[in-house]
Amino acid sequence: MEVAILEAPIIKEPMLNVQQPSELPSQPVVGPEPDSGTSRFSLRNWIHERAMQGWSIQGQNSDYFDRTAPFWDFLRDRYFRVSTRGWERLPQGACMVIGVHAGTWLTMDAWMLVYDWWKQFRGQRVLHGTAHDVLMAMPVLGTLFRNVGVIPSSRATVSACLDAGHSVVIWPGGELDAMRSWRKRNKVVLGGRLGFVRQAIRSGVPIVPVASVGGAETVFVLTEGRWLADVLQLRRFLRSEMVPVVAGLPFGIWPEILPSHVPLPSKITHEILEAVPVEHGRQDDEAYVQSIYAEVEHRIQEGVLRLAAERRWPVLG
Repeated sequence: MEVAILEAPIIKEPMLNVQQPSELPSQPVVGPEPDSGTSRFSLRNWIHERAMQGWSIQGQNSDYFDRTAPFWDFLRDRYFRVSTRGWERLPQGACMVIGVHAGTWLTMDAWMLVYDWWKQFRGQRVLHGTAHDVLMAMPVLGTLFRNVGVIPSSRATVSACLDAGHSVVIWPGGELDAMRSWRKRNKVVLGGRLGFVRQAIRSGVPIVPVASVGGAETVFVLTEGRWLADVLQLRRFLRSEMVPVVAGLPFGIWPEILPSHVPLPSKITHEILEAVPVEHGRQDDEAYVQSIYAEVEHRIQEGVLRLAAERRWPVLG
């Protein structure tokens, strides 16, 4: 809510938005790495350590949502005119929700999905968003994320929430998905990241694909800026592969290194699709994992194209 729930691909393999490496480590790395026997400051590790502070499996802070409901209701009902369909397809119990999101750092489609879930279940079914370390580490944004139930995207955090009987939403494509150019707005990008499949198998929960459209029109990504990220060494310092050049408010056209745009009032539509069951214990069966990944990707792509065909105008929907 990756305000983005960019989320990193699962568990180092998201809210409210906002990225992720391709395979899951057995556990998150915390603290600076040693360098020739001496302590060396690492910005990347410092950000990760800060991101891991204060997260909770308790889910959304109901007092926070009660206090701020007029603001979120305005965004959902008036500004983004959010529509979420397919609630009846949700299986009982914990599940892993897999989706796509857009809008660079401020993935409002991800935020609105999490808020719509809250409005639908009012805490009776908890959904945790997942987010990129950079977003979780920010002073104000990180606090907001924690209030709405977002967790750092790591194997340890996701496993703990699923084990508690909660659902978790992950955007496996991470920044590759959230920062894709506008001409790719209807292309599903999961990044070839299989970690979410293995996590679902290990945890014994079904995968629920969700198709979303409209987020890519809250800001227009002209180019993904991979070359600029390389020049600035953002992969090394921020675990980021892109610096999208965007067109929108308030600066016109600019490279967005950190969240700095005002989202346009694009109509956002979600569709919850049929769940994909998984067989417990087959996380090391590469062919099986690949087949589940392909099925999830296929279902989301079909859903996105169907929803996109219903839109008549950019932003207006």
